[in-house]
Amino acid sequence: MALSGIQIYKLLPQTNCKECGFPTCLAFAMKLAAKQVELSACPYVSEGSKTQLAESSAPPIRLISVKAGGLEVKAGNETVMFRHEKTFFNRPGLFVRVKSSLGVEAIKDLVTKADAYKVNYVGMDLVVDGFAVEADEEATFTEAIKAVRSATKRPLILIGNEFAIKSGLDNLSGENPLVYAANEANWEAMADIAKKYSTSLVVAGESLDDLAGLTEKLKVKGCEDLVLDLGLGHLGNRLAKSTQIRRLAIKKNFRTLGFPSITFANGHDGQDAIEAAQAIGKYSGFIVLDRFAPDLFYPLLVLRQNIYTDPQKPIQVQPGIYEINSPKADSPVLVTTNFSITYFSVANEVEGSGLPVWLLVTDAEGMSVLTAWAAGKFDSERIAKSVKEFGISDKVTKKQLVLPGHVAVLSGEVEEELPGWEIRVGPREAVDIPSFLKHAL
Repeated sequence: MALSGIQIYKLLPQTNCKECGFPTCLAFAMKLAAKQVELSACPYVSEGSKTQLAESSAPPIRLISVKAGGLEVKAGNETVMFRHEKTFFNRPGLFVRVKSSLGVEAIKDLVTKADAYKVNYVGMDLVVDGFAVEADEEATFTEAIKAVRSATKRPLILIGNEFAIKSGLDNLSGENPLVYAANEANWEAMADIAKKYSTSLVVAGESLDDLAGLTEKLKVKGCEDLVLDLGLGHLGNRLAKSTQIRRLAIKKNFRTLGFPSITFANGHDGQDAIEAAQAIGKYSGFIVLDRFAPDLFYPLLVLRQNIYTDPQKPIQVQPGIYEINSPKADSPVLVTTNFSITYFSVANEVEGSGLPVWLLVTDAEGMSVLTAWAAGKFDSERIAKSVKEFGISDKVTKKQLVLPGHVAVLSGEVEEELPGWEIRVGPREAVDIPSFLKHAL
């Protein structure tokens, strides 16, 4: 049974050291009881207390990991209902379903294309996470797995009966695939397989009561790494089930449903994209699509990235000097912040102009130009510090620095901080940069 905040407090060192980020041990205990922090944040908790607090400190949704080689897809370990409360941690894995009946050559072709797919989004490479191999023809299942493995090293989900699954696992030594699925009829056999091969196991049931009953039985058998299949049905039914399970796990600490879920997005005529998008937002851990197409995966990957970005930590690029269009010693130096959207807006416009430029990216804690300036994170002192820290003076002979138009007010202060530099004020919008470079410099 979960401990209350007061009960947890009695097991803490009660030093009020503040190293956990909270003013008192009681405040930390209350957050721990609410599943909003991890016990590891307290550096002085005793080993005896750790043992007693294990249940209360464990995340309400169990962490499940699917591995292959050095690649890993994680799901679970979530602590909040809504992203803005804190953040979502582990992005749902996007998998492409491959049926064994497709044939070896067709499988290799499909998997090779999906495996090679990569899209760069604000400096990050987004890719397909793995493949779900289904034994719709049991006799060809082993060959299908070998064909998939010849074309990709990414993690796998295995779909089939206990006989097919066992033969498939025999060909995946050293890996930790996700196995689908244990139900009321075969749960004992599937539990034995999951334990023997140390795999995670999907649990399938018609209702939440069925799922809860099966997870209890599987836990007694020693299977702790479980994933819930919420079934098919219309979008409203899927949404209601996934939300109810999330609420029971997080708000009620209902451990029998405290596991990530899997969603099969297999609708037709674009319905699969809608099903997958809903699953990304509410609250699937693994999503399996029946087809691969760049125009299907691109928006889903971008949506996932946006939802699973910490709302308190904007997407950032590394501060430093970026060379665009092979700048020379007399090329101008443009300044911007390290907010990724700002950086890529500026960089894309400069690159499109074809003109050589040094782009000096200043650490503004991931904020845009105006936001950073208003917060005191983008000022003359920080700009001058970046100029000196990254040694731009050693790269140019024409010491001309161009500030974003929105912070023209800083030009005088920057001149004082950087004697010998000519400070120019550029346009307010990135789209006007090419014209500025051609006519004003």
